[in-house]
Amino acid sequence: MIKKIKGKIDEIEKKYIILDVAGIGYEIFLGPEILTFSLGAEKSFYTHLAIRENSWQIYGFSTIQELLVFELLLGISGVGPKAARGILDITTPESLKRAVVTGNSDELTKVSGIGKKNADKIILELRNKIEKLNIKDSGNIDIEVYETLGELGFERSKIREALEDVKSEKIDEKIKEALKILSKK
Repeated sequence: MIKKIKGKIDEIEKKYIILDVAGIGYEIFLGPEILTFSLGAEKSFYTHLAIRENSWQIYGFSTIQELLVFELLLGISGVGPKAARGILDITTPESLKRAVVTGNSDELTKVSGIGKKNADKIILELRNKIEKLNIKDSGNIDIEVYETLGELGFERSKIREALEDVKSEKIDEKIKEALKILSKK
């Protein structure tokens, strides 16, 4: 398995690059970051080699977190490399974790070929798996606060709405403020 590759960019296409590694050109499928690359630049990627009956494709990622999430997505039935790459093209590992924990599948429906039913299935199947990756969330919805309110029996959608209105910075203050908001609804 090829897990990391480093070389010079020889060609840049819409969805892939050709990376020259010691005279061998590897086709590596990438996300939107491809727009920031220039010919001849030295780059390094974490990779996943997808072997199909009639092709071998290398998918590249800037961070190990992206690669691990990609591989988690591949473990879900019905999610292939193109769909998994599509999900990572529109979201980060942090925002995907936030979507999974809060049960918000709307973000995933933006990916071509993923409808509401598939998005809900992906969220459900990732719920227990994504916690193992230890992804730190830098977003405005604090996962710990969300989980605490969920354990108290509040509905996910109502928690999400309440946390959007919370202004506090500390976790205990966020919980108190969210509880006040939720008790009014």
